Amino acid sequence: MEIIRAKHMGFCFGVAGAISMCHKVSSDEKNRDKRIYILGMLVHNEHVVNQLSKQGFKIVEEMDILQGKDELQKGDIVIIRAHGTSERIFNILKEKEVEIYDATCVFVTQIRKTLVEMEKKGYDILFIGDKNHPEVKGIISFGKRVTVCNDLEELQSIEIDPKKEYCLLTQTTLNKKKLEKIKSYLENSYQNVKILDKVCGATQVRQEAVEELAQQVDMLIVVGGKTSSNTKKLYDISISYNPNTYLIQDENDLKKEWFEGKNKIGITAGASTPEEIVIKIENQIRGIH
Repeated sequence: MEIIRAKHMGFCFGVAGAISMCHKVSSDEKNRDKRIYILGMLVHNEHVVNQLSKQGFKIVEEMDILQGKDELQKGDIVIIRAHGTSERIFNILKEKEVEIYDATCVFVTQIRKTLVEMEKKGYDILFIGDKNHPEVKGIISFGKRVTVCNDLEELQSIEIDPKKEYCLLTQTTLNKKKLEKIKSYLENSYQNVKILDKVCGATQVRQEAVEELAQQVDMLIVVGGKTSSNTKKLYDISISYNPNTYLIQDENDLKKEWFEGKNKIGITAGASTPEEIVIKIENQIRGIH
């Protein structure tokens, strides 16, 4: 039996940067007696979040802040998660006079800035992504003329005014092939839509790597958190090429029967998945055979 890793997998620099910021803030001597909060899930991986909780980080939820149910006090530290947050939350935190450390991924920040700039230039925004995902909710909160569509089908159902100028932006983890179909539709149907490809480079190479690997192995394991958008997209890509694809959080989710008659086992991991989890899974797989 052979275990083959995807060429690109696991922590992206955005996730690594967010975790690094947490450790830097907590180890700073001047913060020794301060309460340190993380806004929601720092990254979409339960193991990472649990580890941070054990290290003393507190969690404050957006909804509690919006409803005034939080326990934040002046001088507390709040670290903004990698997915970012809404303009309203930023404003409330500033009003509370807490110390804000922004661990928002640079790609998310770029899209947010672009949205604001394009609106100022007179463009209406067409945004492709999951409207319930915190990254998307945070980005579009900075806009005033934004229409969110989940996919091409939804985009085709909306009315695009030929007299207006539009700018297309996307969630950082959007499937690249999905974006190509959307681009093709807009370019062939409209002359008044400016398409800006802002899909994260790390997301793209991970998607390409899992597509390649899924076609070379007998089965493929995708490792990541239940709420991770990029992990779910890796799973969707893999299963479209290989029906023996399984999405798991850790080694406890593995089932012995999956491996019967399988010789080549592929493995990939979402951008928020720690290396230690992948190693435990690989060791357990070796123990099955």
